[in-house]
Amino acid sequence: MSAPPGDPGPGPGASARYFCTAGRGLEPFLLREVRARLAATQVEYTSGKVFFTTCSDVNMLKKLKSAERLFLLIKKEFPLTVSSVSKGKIFHEIQRLINDDPGSWLNAISVWKKLLELDAKNEKLSQKDANPLKRKVGENEIIIAKKLKIEQVQKIEENRECQLEKQIEEETLEQRDFITKREKFQEEEFQNDREKATVTHNQNNLTFRVSCRCSGTVGKAFTAQEVGRVIGIALMKQFGWKADLRNPNLEIFVHLNDIYSVVGIPVFRVPLASRAYIKTAGLRSTVAWAMASLAEIKAGAFVLDPMCGLGTILLEAAKEWPDVYYVGADVSDSQLLGACDNLQAAGLKDKIELLKVSVIELPLPSESVDIIISDIPFGKKFKLGKDIKSILQEMERVLRVGGTIVLLLSEDHHRRLRDCEESSIPLNSKNSYTDEPGIKKCLNLEETTGISETELSSFEASNQECLDRMSPFGSLVPVECHKVSLGKTDAFIYKYRKSHSSAP
Repeated sequence: MSAPPGDPGPGPGASARYFCTAGRGLEPFLLREVRARLAATQVEYTSGKVFFTTCSDVNMLKKLKSAERLFLLIKKEFPLTVSSVSKGKIFHEIQRLINDDPGSWLNAISVWKKLLELDAKNEKLSQKDANPLKRKVGENEIIIAKKLKIEQVQKIEENRECQLEKQIEEETLEQRDFITKREKFQEEEFQNDREKATVTHNQNNLTFRVSCRCSGTVGKAFTAQEVGRVIGIALMKQFGWKADLRNPNLEIFVHLNDIYSVVGIPVFRVPLASRAYIKTAGLRSTVAWAMASLAEIKAGAFVLDPMCGLGTILLEAAKEWPDVYYVGADVSDSQLLGACDNLQAAGLKDKIELLKVSVIELPLPSESVDIIISDIPFGKKFKLGKDIKSILQEMERVLRVGGTIVLLLSEDHHRRLRDCEESSIPLNSKNSYTDEPGIKKCLNLEETTGISETELSSFEASNQECLDRMSPFGSLVPVECHKVSLGKTDAFIYKYRKSHSSAP
């Protein structure tokens, strides 16, 4: 149940139960973030999802950076048993997700309604906060114009004063009419935003759509369409809701697999991972933020991305840690142009400096940079080959002793580094991070409050096993390792710390 009986939704001091989806490998980052940012309790996790309870408001929920999407939890139960059971019985079990406890559904709808109403209200308030500034500037210009006209009128016949007063009155009325029309337009926009949040006491007016995912043995036995149809019929019978596949008030998310059966409601229509401040997407924003969070950025630091591309890593870092000197470098004119557009759109052009230079010839003094964060390009478009060794050597040169490097590396990069005489990182696809037994322990659900010591030690054990397979590169000592999904391929986030001077 998402809210205690009698509690219609999140308010001051009230809590609700949520879950977030996360890219594979980012669960540890999301675990830490919900606890630190939202003061979350009852934190549980499994592959691709983190469950938690929080009383944080909608503005704080929107600030989650390592999550893909945020859902209000309706149900989380044990997985369905599909072996040696008829299809009819399985469908009956699926319908019980709705019929056995309709109260939890109604409570969740109340919470969802209040969340969206608060979100729409906050949007309206933010618009009002911005409008007085524009209105004040316009009104000041009108006042100045009026004063000038009055001064001119004082020099001519007295009977012209009446005409001036009439003119001023007309201008004022025009200004008020403009402001009224603008406010009316904003009110109409606000009402449109609230439509999806408006759920009347008559639940029959609610329209819905079911989005279903089935995997494991459930996915082999049934299609997502079959399960979605069964759930949709049960919802229509139980609550009188109407199905609408194009523009529903409500979306129901269902995921059935061999670990759990989960039902939830998306809190926001736009995924959290789709950043409004990024004009052109490069590296996945969640991965970029995770890399920046590993770097332990402090105020006043000098942070460099020597292969910045479209600047996604620097954008994510600058949004979260603004009081820092950021520099991005790249040799590609098109990439730098895209990065410049992104900085402009995000309002960060004065926070991040862009340079057109080669990563193996950085115009920086030795040991002058505090932190380096970079996505080392790979794939068909980028043929670095043996340059990976030169790249790390130049990064090592400009990094100060005690400084941190966080890199996103492909498996090919690992093989290249392994072949270097000075260093090797003997990590390959057959002995990768997620194949280690410690990870499987991490994915066990915990029904206790908070994250257990077993879970934490599992993360540490897995990280240590990965680190044991890494070797230092010159003065760069490996600190952390995380395997993450980039969609069609996987990559590794490596964190190094410089232990001593690399100068000859």
